[in-house]
Amino acid sequence: MTTRALLPSWSDWNSAVRAPGADLLSGLMVALVALPLALGFGISSGLGAAAGLATAVIAGAVAAVFGGSRFQVSGPTGAMTVVLVPIFHQHGGGGVLAVGMMAGLVLVALALAGVGRAVRYMPAPVIEGFTAGIAVVIALQQFPSALGITHAEGEKVWQSALDAVRQFIAHPHHPALATTLVVAVAVLAGGRYLAKLPLALIAVAAATAAARTFHLELTPIGEIPAGLATPTLGFVQLDQIGALIGPALAVAALAALESLLSATAADAMAVGTRHNPDRELLGQGLANLTAPMFGGVPATGAIARTAVNVRSGARTRLAALTHAVVLAAIVYLAAPLVADIPLAALAGVLLATTVRMIEAASLMAIARASKADAAIMAITFGVTVAMDLVTAVAVGVGIAVVFALRAVAKEARLQQISLEDPADDFDHLAEEHELLDDHIVAYRIDGPLFFAAAHRFLLELAEVSDVHIVILRMSHITALDTTGALVLKDAMAKLEHRRITVLMSGLRDDHKRRLAAIGALPAGGDSQIFEHTPDAIAHARGRLLGLAENPS
Repeated sequence: MTTRALLPSWSDWNSAVRAPGADLLSGLMVALVALPLALGFGISSGLGAAAGLATAVIAGAVAAVFGGSRFQVSGPTGAMTVVLVPIFHQHGGGGVLAVGMMAGLVLVALALAGVGRAVRYMPAPVIEGFTAGIAVVIALQQFPSALGITHAEGEKVWQSALDAVRQFIAHPHHPALATTLVVAVAVLAGGRYLAKLPLALIAVAAATAAARTFHLELTPIGEIPAGLATPTLGFVQLDQIGALIGPALAVAALAALESLLSATAADAMAVGTRHNPDRELLGQGLANLTAPMFGGVPATGAIARTAVNVRSGARTRLAALTHAVVLAAIVYLAAPLVADIPLAALAGVLLATTVRMIEAASLMAIARASKADAAIMAITFGVTVAMDLVTAVAVGVGIAVVFALRAVAKEARLQQISLEDPADDFDHLAEEHELLDDHIVAYRIDGPLFFAAAHRFLLELAEVSDVHIVILRMSHITALDTTGALVLKDAMAKLEHRRITVLMSGLRDDHKRRLAAIGALPAGGDSQIFEHTPDAIAHARGRLLGLAENPS
C-alpha cells in the first residue's frame, strides 16, 4: 500500500457535505455520552479530568480526519487507563505524556509497514465473541449509574456491577433505575418505529428536564473543567526515555488492537462498510502524537462511543469530528447546561446501544457452523467479560489457531500409489511384476507436512515392511516446515538402517533446499531424486532386477 492511500482525500467528505444532518446529530449524541467517560478516565489515569477532555477533543478530531474508519470515535478508554495507572505512579504525569508520544511514533511506523492488514485474518468467531462480550461489558459498566450508586468497588467491571447491585438491594434508589429504563426503552423503540428522529438526544433532554422539574435525586455529570489542559512540551528528562520504551510498546500494542477491533466491530454493525486498517493505525498514531502536547493521555478507538455513533445514524467521519467539536464547545461555552444531565439517562442510552450491538443472527449462524467455532466464540466472549479484551483476543486467536492446525494436519495423508502408471513405458513379464510389486512401494504425500502432522506421518512411514525400495512422491506437498523436514529425515534414516532404499520424485526446489540444509535428502543424493515419478519407478525396477540377477 502506498503512503498516498493512507492520507485523507476529498472522497471522505463528499457525502458529509451533501447531507450533514445525520452526522451532526450523531456527533452531538456521542459527545454527550463521551463527556462523562472522558472526565472519569482522565481522573482514573492520574492526570485529572482536564486531561481526559483534552484527549477526547484533540485525539478525537485528529483520528476522525486521518483514521481509516468513517465511524470510529477515539478518546480515552477504560482498558488504556488500566495500563496508564502504573506508568503514572512510577514516572509521573510527564512519563504518561512521553509514553503517549512514543506510542504514537510506533503506531505510525506500524501503519507505514502495513501491519494493520493482519486484522483481516482475525477469525470471525473471535470477532463475534469479542463484540458480544464488549456489549456485555459496556452494559455492566452502566450498573452503578443505572442503580444510582456513586461508588462501586471492584477491579473488574463485573465485580463493580455486582457491588452496585448489592448496594442497591440494601438501599434501593428507584428514580435512577426508572430513568435508565425509560430512556433505554425510548431509544430502542424509537430506533424501530421513529428511526429518523434523534430519540436518544430527545430522551436525554427529557430526562434532564424531568430531573430538574420534579427535583429527582439523580446524580448529574457534575462540574466540568473550564478549558482544556495547558499545553505541555517538557515531558521527561532524556535519561528517562530508555525506561519508557517498554511501557510505550505496551500502550502502542493496546491502542492498535483496541482500535482495529473497534473498527472491525463498527463494520459488522453497519452495512457495506470496510475500514482501512493501516490508515486507522496512522490516524491513531497521529492522535497520540498530538494529544500529549495539550496534556492529553494516550487514546484508542473507543468501542462504546463508536457503537453509539453507528446506532445514532452516523454516515461519515463528520460525526466523529462533530463529537470532538461539540466536546470543545461544551468545555468553553456550555458547561453549566450539560453539568445537570443525569448519569442514569446516559446509562440508558448505552444500555440501548449494547442491545443493538449484538447480532443474534450472526451469533446463531456461527454457533451452528461447527462445535469448534462455537467454542471459540464462547471462550472469547467469556474471557472478554471476565478479564479484558486483549487477553480475550489472544486466547480466542490462540484456540482458533490450534483448531485450524488440527484441521490442516488432518489433510496430510500418506497414500500408497500403483506402480502401473500410464506414462510407464517398461514392459515386464508377469512373474517380474509379482516380484517387483512385492518389494517396491510408492507413496504420495498429500497436503502439508509440518509440525502438527509430521509425527503421525513418521509413524505411518516407519511401519513400511517387507520391501526393498520406497518411492516418496513429493509433488503434492503443499507446505513443509523444519519440523516436518526433520521428521522426514528421521523416517528415512530408519528405513535406510533397515537397508530399504528411499527414492524421491517431484521435489520442489524450495523444499529441496530446506531438506538439503538439514541433511534430509536420500543417502544417494541427486542419483536418488527424480523429476518425474515414472523415472523413479523405472530406476527402482532396474535396481531391483539388478539385485535379483546378482544376489551377491
